[in-house]
Amino acid sequence: MAQVPQTFLDGLAVRTWCGLALRALGRARAEIDAINVYPVADGDTGTNLYLTVESAATAVEAVFAGYETQPGYETQPAGPTLADAVRAMAHGALIGARGNSGTILAQLLRGMAQVLAADGAQPRCDGPALRLALRRAADSARQAVAHPVEGTVLTVASAAADAAERADGDCGTVARAAHEGARAALAATPAQLSVLARAGVVDAGGSGLVAVLGALVEACTGKTVDTEPDRAAGTPDVLPGPETEAEPDPDADPGACAAEDGGPAFEVIYLLEADDTAVARLRTRLDALGDSLVVVGGDGLWNVHVHVDDAGAAVEAGVEAGRPYRIRITHFGLGDVHTGGPRPPRERAQRAVVAVVPGQGLAELYTEAGATTVLARPGEPPASGELLAAVRRAHAREVVLLPNDAELRDTAAAAAEQARTEGVRVALIPTRSAVQGIAALAVSEPGRRFDEDVVQMTSAAGATRYGEVVVAEHRSWTTAGICQAGDVLGLIDGDVAVIGADVTTTAETVLDRMLQAGGELVTLVVGDEAPETVAAHLETRVRESYLAVDTAVYRGGHQGALLLIGVE
Repeated sequence: MAQVPQTFLDGLAVRTWCGLALRALGRARAEIDAINVYPVADGDTGTNLYLTVESAATAVEAVFAGYETQPGYETQPAGPTLADAVRAMAHGALIGARGNSGTILAQLLRGMAQVLAADGAQPRCDGPALRLALRRAADSARQAVAHPVEGTVLTVASAAADAAERADGDCGTVARAAHEGARAALAATPAQLSVLARAGVVDAGGSGLVAVLGALVEACTGKTVDTEPDRAAGTPDVLPGPETEAEPDPDADPGACAAEDGGPAFEVIYLLEADDTAVARLRTRLDALGDSLVVVGGDGLWNVHVHVDDAGAAVEAGVEAGRPYRIRITHFGLGDVHTGGPRPPRERAQRAVVAVVPGQGLAELYTEAGATTVLARPGEPPASGELLAAVRRAHAREVVLLPNDAELRDTAAAAAEQARTEGVRVALIPTRSAVQGIAALAVSEPGRRFDEDVVQMTSAAGATRYGEVVVAEHRSWTTAGICQAGDVLGLIDGDVAVIGADVTTTAETVLDRMLQAGGELVTLVVGDEAPETVAAHLETRVRESYLAVDTAVYRGGHQGALLLIGVE
């Protein structure tokens, strides 16, 4: 009988886990936001978890990028160690933690890192080590919360650790057991917390943790898992009617739930540089000021989260303890967010377009058309924080967001959700290429009603087929066959359609295939690395072979792809 290969976690697997967790939370973000009723029904748990994991993933990617620039990497491409990767993951989550659940998730990851990156730890994490890491994670997260409440993400984390401890096997076996234990615990949360039962939902933070553990299983085994809770375990199938009376929860800390009327008015979050003694005093001070207190971190750097009525006092307590920064104050009632300093006094514009563009040439084109741009350098997609900063920079009441990349849709959605909490009306048009964004921008009319303008822009983008010509970086399987490093690839609507050796010939084949379905306008965006004659050749091809089809040519600069093609 063939032996089943043992699964383990190393630095590369941690990188994979972060990427998978980010995608899983991106898919589930809106659903998790919708079921967010505890501790505050502010509908942002999914977004906060996404932003927290995004920060963790960015930190891990930075470690890998730094390693790849070291001399000798080409001959010894082993990559960062497990300890390097998990430390980066935990640190990234700590500095980027958002909201109650995001802060707890940061502590869960820190607890795992304390085991996996400890002195004397193995370079690869096996099943027993993962069991210890999950146990430390659950225990440390519970200790970080001033008044733990059952039926929350803490319960789900403890159940995952309990199930992992009963599992005997490699990392894949332990991770799968933890995930299954978490799913069962999540389904039972409404029976533990009455606010969940009344709303007919499971705990939002626990749901996000199940998604993260599902990604861990996939990173260890290569197999996807079901992340849906078992509804038969306790989640009501029918939501209670609006006439249902709210009953007090006898098991919960009376100050721990701000979802009910009369809860604290503000959420205060900040990073804090302070020693352990000062943080111990700070916990006591903040616990007296409010509720939902979570303080995570260590080694001089902490992330502080609390719900209070007196936001100034919460910040002052941090000043007394050490050096607080990245201060964020959210007013639950108004959705008003302050990040320090006065708001810009200038009047907001009525409407703006924010677009991600792959090159400086396109950035200038979009800017001339009135858009606020975010430059996506090759291999460096922008994070949601950059998109949110661009929305703020646009300083408008209504914003149309064009990600111009299918991989950026979840990132853009998270940025849009954050902007909405700041009072900005945001519409996300899921453009998958910059040429679709050009088509959308061309039909935008600020004088139209916002909804009508969004519909017209969406329709124009959707009616634009997009293609690109790139050079393969390595040998791989594609929908058009096997390509070798250095081959010229022609993609249509995201799939490889042509494998060639010459840029101009490949581009012509792609264009012909795209025009087979008809079209009135061809848009060509030429990158700096493309042959100088390719645009003229394609213009001639269109003029001679496709009557009544116009061509527009733009210089894209250093945009990654040799050529972008749009057909409307």
